[in-house]
Amino acid sequence: MKNYQVKKYSSEFYFLWNEFVAKSKNATFLFHRDFMEYHQDRFEDFSLLVFDDSEQLIALLPANRQEDTLFSHQGLTYGGIILQEKTKLSDCIFIAKSIFEFLKTCGCNKMIFKEIPAIYHKMPSDELRYLMFLMRGNLIRRDVLTVLDMSSSFSFSRDRKNGIKRGIKNNLVVREEANFESFWTEILIPNLAEKHQAKPVHSLQEIQYLHSKFPENIRQFNVYQNDTIVAGTTIFESNFVAHSQYISGNSDKNELGSLDFLHDYLISNVFKNKKYFDFGISNENHGKNINEGLLYWKESFGAKSITQDFYELEINNYILLDNVLL
Repeated sequence: MKNYQVKKYSSEFYFLWNEFVAKSKNATFLFHRDFMEYHQDRFEDFSLLVFDDSEQLIALLPANRQEDTLFSHQGLTYGGIILQEKTKLSDCIFIAKSIFEFLKTCGCNKMIFKEIPAIYHKMPSDELRYLMFLMRGNLIRRDVLTVLDMSSSFSFSRDRKNGIKRGIKNNLVVREEANFESFWTEILIPNLAEKHQAKPVHSLQEIQYLHSKFPENIRQFNVYQNDTIVAGTTIFESNFVAHSQYISGNSDKNELGSLDFLHDYLISNVFKNKKYFDFGISNENHGKNINEGLLYWKESFGAKSITQDFYELEINNYILLDNVLL
């Protein structure tokens, strides 16, 4: 076995961690320490770094811990082992074994992994999925993302085209803004409270802070009618993907066509050169149910389904990696 050393993250690795994230083949800005640490008071960070025998950093594991269980990371939409471009599958097997041996010595008995959807990879990187097979990881959840492949031929449905026409007729205007307050306080928070008895994952203060750290990645687009906000979306933009993190409109959204008008503008203009536009999931109940109306709206832009898997595995199963390579 190759001689890899695993270390728990501390602030001394801040710059090294972020440099690796920027150059890796399967990471996005969500793994930057400034993003991960905005909610550090909610999680016990247990992120790991893996070094080879020449003390070169070769892998990261963004993670948090709850008692004897490690999560890849509960505060992030996706997670997993972050790898450099030159990492081979055989290397990844040894990296994983080193990580799990380290976790065992730290008293961890179980791990919950959530995949990074393939559309976010800079290049093919399904090593984690294969490792879950080798280590008998149990599939405990599968979400469905509705994604528009911008390089393919697609068309909007009649309903979406009619919504766009209503937006034009109602003289709607889309503006990108650096201030998130009007969308949060006038649209998003009231809608989530009324429909789902919930709050946004990010508070207004948190999203403003994250935008200040990642102004090119976190962008706010609002829709106005006569200078009154009627809808909006918060976009998380990575190398190849524009993702609608939040989408919401006022009670007149269907009559105004505000959300159709907004997303036509984003898809046809602002993000037309991206590989993918990710509308996100329509799942509820840990992936077991789908909001049919929401899914229909997303698919009627021409978007299709991809999946994101969640696995649970026993740390002791790392011994199953011993005889994989013949």
